[in-house]
Amino acid sequence: MNLLQTFYKDKFSGLLAALIVAIAAVFLSEHYGAPTMLFALLLGVALNFLSEHEKCSQGIDMAAKQVLRFGVALLGLRISFDAISQLGGGPVILVVVGVFATMLLGFILTRTMKTNCAFGCLTGGAVAICGASAAMALSSVLPAGEDRERDTIFTVITVTAFSTIAMVVYPIIASFVGLDDQQTGIFLGATIHDVAQVVGAGYGVSDQTGDVATIVKLLRVAMLLPVVLGVMMIVRYGFKDDTQKNAKLPFPWFVLGFVALVGLNSTVEIPSQISSSLIDVSSWCIVTAVAALGMKTSFGALVKVGWMPVAVVLIETVFLAALCLAAIFIFEL
Repeated sequence: MNLLQTFYKDKFSGLLAALIVAIAAVFLSEHYGAPTMLFALLLGVALNFLSEHEKCSQGIDMAAKQVLRFGVALLGLRISFDAISQLGGGPVILVVVGVFATMLLGFILTRTMKTNCAFGCLTGGAVAICGASAAMALSSVLPAGEDRERDTIFTVITVTAFSTIAMVVYPIIASFVGLDDQQTGIFLGATIHDVAQVVGAGYGVSDQTGDVATIVKLLRVAMLLPVVLGVMMIVRYGFKDDTQKNAKLPFPWFVLGFVALVGLNSTVEIPSQISSSLIDVSSWCIVTAVAALGMKTSFGALVKVGWMPVAVVLIETVFLAALCLAAIFIFEL
């Protein structure tokens, strides 16, 4: 009973505020067509003052961390080994190379522009894997810093905007260069950042394109596991600074949940009603977490970021699209 009282006193108000913002974001997205994540971020930033309120701060922080991790873990229900095997080796290799090449480019760009290398990790992972969800998951294993939350929300905003543009522009590019339905699905699934935009773009071309694009995209989502674990190991053991090296970093238990659900979905036939309901819960958790992250970030902090981070995300996006098109033509995927 004491636990319930403590939860209600310290965290309930903040969690409820983040959930209300998420509900408003979904409502606006369904009625006006703009991305849900973008609405959640903007509404959250507008309510930044709540993060400083003593009754809301802990709940908002919980929504931005624990609720997020639970939602990312449930993403494992979207993936099965059978779906991956149906693609063949070519698209799998393309996805793996695209993820690591884009993240490497992010590190190179941030070092060249003399900005925070952690920002290159966030943007590279978000562009290469699954947009806002990847940025949030990577942020949870990066070392804490005064700019981390600002960089994370900036990455989510920028990647969401570019993903929306890609949803409209990439099918036109695919048609212009003469890709068939199968190749268009590979291109869309391997390049567009967020799952929702991939689905929208793919099925807007044809059912076959939509099916292929969705499978390729979910293969990119599966890359979240090795990337998050790799980044965690680099952060924990790769720093020369003993203070950072010995810093206590949380083990990403949500990654184990992600793996367990992928395995379960691959070996057991989960009733569609249960799986679809849990996937909906995952989406709500991530939108709620994004809203909470918005509440923790001031608009003034975003303005200070400048133009260079936008350039980093744009270069990564163009690079990934060019790499995938080149692979499709050269290797005849």
